[in-house]
Order: sequence, then C-alpha cells, then structure tokens
Amino acid sequence: MFVQVLKSKIHCATVTEANLQYMGSITIDELLMEATGMLEGEMVHVVNNSNGERIVTYIIKGERGSGVICLNGAAAHKFQPGDVAIIMAYATMTPEEAVSFKPKVVIPDKNNRIQQ
Repeated sequence: MFVQVLKSKIHCATVTEANLQYMGSITIDELLMEATGMLEGEMVHVVNNSNGERIVTYIIKGERGSGVICLNGAAAHKFQPGDVAIIMAYATMTPEEAVSFKPKVVIPDKNNRIQQ
C-alpha cells in the first residue's frame, strides 16, 4: 500500500501575474522551486487564500530571483495579482516512509523572497 504525502509547500506566496493568453500552468521563481525541491513539470495543487479557489496544474520554471508566481491560462480567471496562494506538491510513499518524512516548506515574504 502507498499513501500520498505532502512533499513540499510554498506557503502564502503573492501572485505577481495572471496570464490568460498562456496554455496553462503556474510559473514559479526558480529559487522557490529549489528551496522546496519542486521540479519543472511537476503536478501541484494551488489554493487561493484570497477567494477560496483551488486548482491542479504543473510547474514552469520562472526567472531565478524574480519572485514570479504567475497563474497561466484558465487559472488566470481564478487568481489575480496580489492574491495570496499556497502551492503544494505531493509524493507517493509507503506508510513506513511517510511516518518519518518531513516536507520542505518555504514561507516567502510579500515579494516572494525566501525568509531566512
């Protein structure tokens, strides 16, 4: 048996862009991706704390150090610049692995810079 467990989370990032003219996905600053172990193309769940919307999409690597959090395509209808978002990635593991697993969590500042 396997279980789905939170692998990594960017908690309360500020949405910087919403691009309706793109085919879909979320663009995330490469530094935030590295800090959480998130990968380009990885499936993520994104929650909009500002309005309660939830989506599932995949990651596009954004410019390193830019602070970009951009919802692309149809998600641009559900997220607007200034909204607060939680971005979560999950992993499949055995219950034995899950007991000791610790997810990587980053809480960025209002400019999506990693707080030390």
